[in-house]
Amino acid sequence: MEFQKLLTNISERYSQILGENLIGIYVHGSIAFGCFNWERSDIDFLVVIDESLSHDVKQRLLQVLEDLRNLSPPNGFEMSAVLREHCKNFIHPTPYELHFSNNSPDDYNINHNKDFDLAAHFTIIKSAGIVLYGEPIDRVFGAIPKSDYLDSICKDIENAREDVAHNPTYIILNLCRVYAFIKDELVLSKEQGGQWGLVNLPIRYHSLITSMLNNYVSGDVFIKDEAMQKDFCDYMINLIYHT
Repeated sequence: MEFQKLLTNISERYSQILGENLIGIYVHGSIAFGCFNWERSDIDFLVVIDESLSHDVKQRLLQVLEDLRNLSPPNGFEMSAVLREHCKNFIHPTPYELHFSNNSPDDYNINHNKDFDLAAHFTIIKSAGIVLYGEPIDRVFGAIPKSDYLDSICKDIENAREDVAHNPTYIILNLCRVYAFIKDELVLSKEQGGQWGLVNLPIRYHSLITSMLNNYVSGDVFIKDEAMQKDFCDYMINLIYHT
């Protein structure tokens, strides 16, 4: 099933479940940036509501995603339900009502909690988000401090030197997009971050970045060069934390 059909299905069923409590559904991530890949991307969206959700309603929302699991991309969905008051009057980390992710060990959290990632999700929605249902983005989301967005995306690269051996594509492209924000205040996807890196980072790293981009976009196999990967991480971490 195409991602647009999946999103339409979700929108129709969520609007039925939530009724007047639903303010809007907003798509972010790779779909919003125009670089969605069925084999490697997940479907990211945020549900904004007016009032807190009952346990029963949370279960019904989660069941919609469970029903679509076999029709979804391998990486599935990432969804958060957030109160409108926390979208308009932003606090960091941001409280949420419900969270679901196929890539999370527990899959979902139906308890009230807070998420540092929401600063990045909100910023991307304000920059490139798509309204799937409901009110315009500028009527729902208030200002997100740049420092909070930076804190959010930096959490993905906190252990970059250790993590790069296991997931070099994710780490290397993320390092590029974090520094692109620090240097040029650009809100980018991982793919756009890699492209920015080819223009703005030393030429000695271009072959590494190119191989990561090709793997991310097309699934091309790359030859691992752990020494180069660690050298790149050291270089970028120094730029990011000491610029």
